[in-house]
Amino acid sequence: MLKINHFTKTYGDKKAVDDLGLHIQAGEIYGFIGHNGAGKTTTLKSVAGIMQFDQGEILVDGVSMKRDPIACKKKIAYIPDNPDLYDFMTGMQYLNFVGDVFGVSAKERTERVKALAEAFELTGDLNQSIGSYSHGMKQKLAIISAWLHEPELILMDEPFVGLDPKAAHTLKGMMRQVCDRGGAIFFSTHVLEVAEKLCDKVAIIKGGRLIRSGTMEDVKGDTSLESVFLELEG
Repeated sequence: MLKINHFTKTYGDKKAVDDLGLHIQAGEIYGFIGHNGAGKTTTLKSVAGIMQFDQGEILVDGVSMKRDPIACKKKIAYIPDNPDLYDFMTGMQYLNFVGDVFGVSAKERTERVKALAEAFELTGDLNQSIGSYSHGMKQKLAIISAWLHEPELILMDEPFVGLDPKAAHTLKGMMRQVCDRGGAIFFSTHVLEVAEKLCDKVAIIKGGRLIRSGTMEDVKGDTSLESVFLELEG
């Protein structure tokens, strides 16, 4: 579903990500962990087609992000760590805007918005201005918009920040459902307990370089993911 081969991104003389290689299969929830500034957000933005990169190749379901970014973007959804939504719109106007961008039919849009808004207890707020939303409500709206066109690959940067426990539980279930129907999830998180319980595979990045990756069992062995992470960081 996602192949990142020899990916390198520089800012001036600094290599933010250096020769990164990751392959994510359909059906996998893949966690991406590392300290602040390790290169997680840079990688996710490049996979989403938001940021240009210097070397390497990114393939989404076999399609090159460099050669055909539009085809790739039709297959993906991206939720940044701080969703920048249009405050002047209502929640429903924003979802309709996203539905128009991805060509979601009126029937499918109505059904999906109804189910997702109910799941996140946001139905009664969709006619309110996004500018009046709390951070958690904006996060929920961003998640609903990402799921609206049923993407094959969902990219998320710290998706659980700002979510209440019930909403976080709902999101975890939705992530697994995406993979059960043949999609894939690639997300960064600092919540290592969540990653350990939720992810099929995990990658640890430090200073822009991949230092450990594989199945959760292979990476953490008989100890905890937190212990492995702290040891590698040390």
